[in-house]
Amino acid sequence: MFESGNAAALNIGILVFREGLECILVLAAITASMVGAAEIYRRPVAAGAATAFLASLLTWSLAIRAIDDLTGRFSALQVQAVTGLVAIVVLLIVMNWFFHRVYWTGWIALHTTRKHALIARAAKQKLSARRVWWGLAMLGFTSLYREGVEVVLFLQGYRLKLGPGPVTIGVWFGLGLTAIVALLTFWLRRRLPYRRMLVLTGVLLGVVLLVMVGEQAQEMQLAHWLPTTPIQWLEPRLPAWTGLWFSLFPTIETLAAQVLAGVLVLGSYFMARHRELHGPRPDASADSVKSAPIQRAATHLR
Repeated sequence: MFESGNAAALNIGILVFREGLECILVLAAITASMVGAAEIYRRPVAAGAATAFLASLLTWSLAIRAIDDLTGRFSALQVQAVTGLVAIVVLLIVMNWFFHRVYWTGWIALHTTRKHALIARAAKQKLSARRVWWGLAMLGFTSLYREGVEVVLFLQGYRLKLGPGPVTIGVWFGLGLTAIVALLTFWLRRRLPYRRMLVLTGVLLGVVLLVMVGEQAQEMQLAHWLPTTPIQWLEPRLPAWTGLWFSLFPTIETLAAQVLAGVLVLGSYFMARHRELHGPRPDASADSVKSAPIQRAATHLR
């Protein structure tokens, strides 16, 4: 049995909020130095982000049409199994610590470096105002659309299993929390505990991941994509509510899948920490210019 509509809506809200937090941090890093006379450059960034939101809605519509077409060609259980696998892959990427090291040190630095280059060339009149505007708009667009695509892919499995109701509630819940953080960040200029919020949502998403993996493994068993090997001694000792709330089922395949997912997430964390503490240190003098955008972005996590 798939998790209840209320639990699904909460899980969706957590993921949407998490993706929204990451988008806000990127946009905050881009617009951090846009003050005074440079504040005018915030407008194309905001326009690009708004366009990306609309593009995410269009992507959602196209994804629905594509998956509904597949449902007409294949069995509903098979399509649900595939979309569930896609959702788990997305969640594993969101939860992967190596990915986030690349995200913060690469993605944010790329955007801030591009921003500084555009503004500097505009000041030297090497670029027209229109090209600067479009360049900054693209930075805003890519900052949000990347997160939007991840959310769209993640939600397809929930939509097929539970219908649009819980998905709509969860998305609005996550967007509401994101809007509050955006208001405090960009309009009221408040410094929020972003790191703690990311850690909290990460822990909650870890629980969501284990539930989804257990449910997905059971669906693949029903679709005969995975064998079913019951654990006889565990079956009478495992209460029924553990399957409803945590997707814990007394089979080797479902429990092994959940253990593997947990090992991947925790393993990536400890390996990233080990590399951070014991890995090679870059030369400070040679890397000082490149690290400046990263340092500005990191201030938002404190």
